Amino acid sequence: MNDVNHIAPRDKAEILAQALPYIRRFHGKTMVIKYGGNAMTDPELQADFAEDVVLLKLVGINPVVVHGGGPQIEQALNRLGKKGEFVQGMRVTDAETMEVVEWVLAGEVQQDIVGFIHKAGGQAVGLTGRDGGMIRARKLKMVDAKDPSKEHDVGQVGDIVEINPGVLKALLEDNFIPVVSPIGFGDENESYNINADVVASKLAEVLKAEKLVLLTNTPGVLDKAGQLLTDLSAKQIDGLFADGTISGGMLPKISGALDAAKAGVNAVHIIDGRVPHAMLLEILTDQAYGTMIRAN
Repeated sequence: MNDVNHIAPRDKAEILAQALPYIRRFHGKTMVIKYGGNAMTDPELQADFAEDVVLLKLVGINPVVVHGGGPQIEQALNRLGKKGEFVQGMRVTDAETMEVVEWVLAGEVQQDIVGFIHKAGGQAVGLTGRDGGMIRARKLKMVDAKDPSKEHDVGQVGDIVEINPGVLKALLEDNFIPVVSPIGFGDENESYNINADVVASKLAEVLKAEKLVLLTNTPGVLDKAGQLLTDLSAKQIDGLFADGTISGGMLPKISGALDAAKAGVNAVHIIDGRVPHAMLLEILTDQAYGTMIRAN
């Protein structure tokens, strides 16, 4: 916990009062939060994130957390002597890797997040896409970014077919905080590893979320000179894809964010999860952080 004893009581009260318009504006609204990067591995940032989520819930906002777990999966694979392979930002997932993905995401990582939220005073429930038939998926057909006639086989990586939000809505109505692992299921009951940014974006669309917030390890979307781009339209994003400014792991993140914005999510933000309480700064203050994605 950061030391705030040096702040005068009157100033503390003023800070809290400035959050009131945002609390009023977002009360009863749903916000989908993609949790990843350093915020998931640094103990202080983990505690900050949990406190932020619980505070949002207590002031009447409905957070839904979707988490990644790339570093944890990589560590587990290394212990088994396997090396992770990526194609256009997506992890190649053979059957053995899929087993690792499931027990790392739905076990270790998810339960850590649930535990931190409970410690902060909230009530969280961990889910995968199998629970309540939430995320039905099929094998992802990945077309080569440079040669449309070429297709990459990335194994049990999933493309979302349908999302049934019933279980999430039931949990939100009962004042629980859902924590979702990005694992879907297919027609033959096979499991699929789905990019967490894509899952968060699709859930934001289906739940008609007020905001989609994506926590990253960068200040936001950067141009080729390393400068932060604070506001991006669909046309600008297309240009950044074309000239290679947006590549690798940012590709699915930005594509999903843009799809959510086009589908009616009022605000999509990519923010720096390395900043303590970055989420509260974005949602409950007038200080803009990171990059905002617009449909137009």
